[in-house]
Amino acid sequence: MSALREAVRELPDAVFADLLESDDAYLLVVDLPGATAETVELSVDDGRLEIEARREKDAPMEFSYLREERSLFLDADLPLPPDATGADASATVDRGVLELRLPKREATPSREIPIEGR
Repeated sequence: MSALREAVRELPDAVFADLLESDDAYLLVVDLPGATAETVELSVDDGRLEIEARREKDAPMEFSYLREERSLFLDADLPLPPDATGADASATVDRGVLELRLPKREATPSREIPIEGR
């Protein structure tokens, strides 16, 4: 698990993430303000977790940006622990918080992970 733990630490400073472990799964919790289930894509491929998320921002028409520091996009490629699998993985996005549950089992082929909005 240390490779995933280190990769989570290497996420951009503006991305806050927690990694938890139980006997049968890992839980990755990532703050993605402004992101929704429709603007987040997750996949597991060849022992790696890919997260793509974008934030929708609406500025009033009469305003223009003088300075813009809130990132609009996250593209992360994280190594999975050897005992984690994308099979039966589940994810939710609620108020900009992504919770991804990765069961511990034998590895399976790559697949898309469905995301539910609340």
